[in-house]
Amino acid sequence: MTNQTQIENQTTEFKEIWKDEWLRTIAAFANSEGGVLSVGITDKGKPVGVSNIRKLLEDLPNKVTSILGIYPDFRVIKHQDCDVLEIHVAKSIQPVSYHGNYYIRRGSTVQELKGPELQSAILRANKLTWDSIAVPEARMDHLDDRLIRYFIRKSIDKNRLSGEAELSKLPDVLKNIHLMTESNQLTRAAILLFAKDPATFLGASCCKIGRFGRDSADLISHDQLESPLVMLPERILELLKSKYLHSIVSYKGLERMETLEYPELALREAVMNAVIHRDYSIPGTDMTIHVYEDHIDLWNLGSLLPPLTEEQLKVDHPSIRRNPLIADVFYRMGSIEAWGRGFKLMAQDAQDQNRPAPQAIAFVGGIKISFTKVTDKVTDKVTDKVTDPLSENRQRILALLKSNPRMSVVELAKELGISRRKVIENTNKLKDLDLLHREGNNKSGYWVVK
Repeated sequence: MTNQTQIENQTTEFKEIWKDEWLRTIAAFANSEGGVLSVGITDKGKPVGVSNIRKLLEDLPNKVTSILGIYPDFRVIKHQDCDVLEIHVAKSIQPVSYHGNYYIRRGSTVQELKGPELQSAILRANKLTWDSIAVPEARMDHLDDRLIRYFIRKSIDKNRLSGEAELSKLPDVLKNIHLMTESNQLTRAAILLFAKDPATFLGASCCKIGRFGRDSADLISHDQLESPLVMLPERILELLKSKYLHSIVSYKGLERMETLEYPELALREAVMNAVIHRDYSIPGTDMTIHVYEDHIDLWNLGSLLPPLTEEQLKVDHPSIRRNPLIADVFYRMGSIEAWGRGFKLMAQDAQDQNRPAPQAIAFVGGIKISFTKVTDKVTDKVTDKVTDPLSENRQRILALLKSNPRMSVVELAKELGISRRKVIENTNKLKDLDLLHREGNNKSGYWVVK
């Protein structure tokens, strides 16, 4: 083998000499996708060899087996004038502990598994997921039949559920899609998706939306949504569009066009992903959406499941689902169309509209997706080279008030498809330009267009 410099990655680790603490790295490989620990290579990837390789071959296999309970493959590899010991570790079916602690591989680092992540790893090792666990005290009358039938109709329309489901008994439908066990117990997924009051069993499915000023300490207004999961994404999107975001109004001939200030399909995908991939095992944590003047941050509890990394989100990657039963329900309804391409679809939608691509970062035990508002230059492209949207809105305000001087701010906002705040900003600007004047008070007064 040549003396070629190598690099560490998800499945490769280099150690210049052996130390027993490297057993932690072997355990991390076993708890992830497997890997190779090479002893006798510097952290820069240069082979230097191991002087006591014969003794290591005698001692290490028994040591690894007695402490970790696994059986790696030990190989001696020739690198020109030196010998390197490679320890090939296969992925373990059961979680492997090192002195009572559990580790995984993330990129080229070893990280300890704790709390919910450890619970998830143990569930996966037993071919279970958190949302598949039964809730023995829950009964069918705790579920909302209307929501189940809504799901059935949507899924049939998308050809992802047989038409016979509409005539079937609801427990049979739930059992066929694994939301009810063979012993007729409802799963956690069924409760979160369809229960009249999910909080009775598992905590509320809650999303907090707030409008902020300069920073997160400057809260202007907020709403809290609690809903069975099957309806939560649509409720979030409806509230965002009706209260927190505004649309850019333009005209193509006589046709009135409205374009949301953020890429709408990408925003929908981000909300769907947050609802589907949230870690529901930790009560008392809510999905949050911070709306600022120039950007939106969506945060959701639940770190990326190994071996997925933030960089891999940007390209096609295997689908690693924290809540596969919940994800399957939204897939059948047509709310999501592909596995493992969510973030790539968001970036593509933004690019198609000449918008800044959303950014994903690990943040406080979860994932934060940030959307940046388009600049005026980008807005011109989005609206097919129409005049500046604010100037267009001011012209329409003048036209509307000239025909009906007693129109209220609320009525103007509804007609223009923008927020009340934007109406007030525009009318104030028109006053500054001496194009508009208000006579009387807000209730009984009227507008004068000059």
